[in-house]
Amino acid sequence: MLLKNVTQDIVFEKLGEILRCHPEICSCDRCQLDIAAIALNHLPPRYVVTTIGEVITRTGSLDAQISVDTMLELTKAIAIVSRSPRHAENPHHQQ
Repeated sequence: MLLKNVTQDIVFEKLGEILRCHPEICSCDRCQLDIAAIALNHLPPRYVVTTIGEVITRTGSLDAQISVDTMLELTKAIAIVSRSPRHAENPHHQQ
């Protein structure tokens, strides 16, 4: 069995959607992880243990409020990371 935070999956799915629609946002690994970390720190975790539990929780993630909250936190996180990207610390930065 595996303990999993389904909120993390939702954040990365939504972040991928945003980055595909907005190529001006840096999509390097460092910026993506920084954005996700900031957003996840402001969203409630949804832990599951079984595959069935994940399916049940994921169905709940379709709720409009959860989607709005996730997009709101990602938007805030993108603004924060865009103002002070840390990818400059990485000599292998790629956009």
